Amino acid sequence: MAKISKVVKNEKRKKMVVQYAERRLALKKIINNPASTPEQVDEAVMKLQKLPRDASPIRVRNRSSQTGRTRGYLRKFGLSRIDFRKLALEGQIPGVVKSSW
Repeated sequence: MAKISKVVKNEKRKKMVVQYAERRLALKKIINNPASTPEQVDEAVMKLQKLPRDASPIRVRNRSSQTGRTRGYLRKFGLSRIDFRKLALEGQIPGVVKSSW
């Protein structure tokens, strides 16, 4: 089980990413637009740098929905490998069957 503070901090980051997404997108468009003047690009870069670091989507960490574990995360199920195995063996995940050959 992950520390509750880490899980809460990650949730806070997710909210901040949504809050600043529109502003970041507008600034990125100016920066990547070849028709923008160098002054416009410099101004957009400065504004982008002044946004909070946690507003960047790259800082959000994938965590298991059950335990908050980050390592061994399976995107398709939103679980870590340990949680996935436990729930699959209990028959809690539809369509997942333990293989044997």
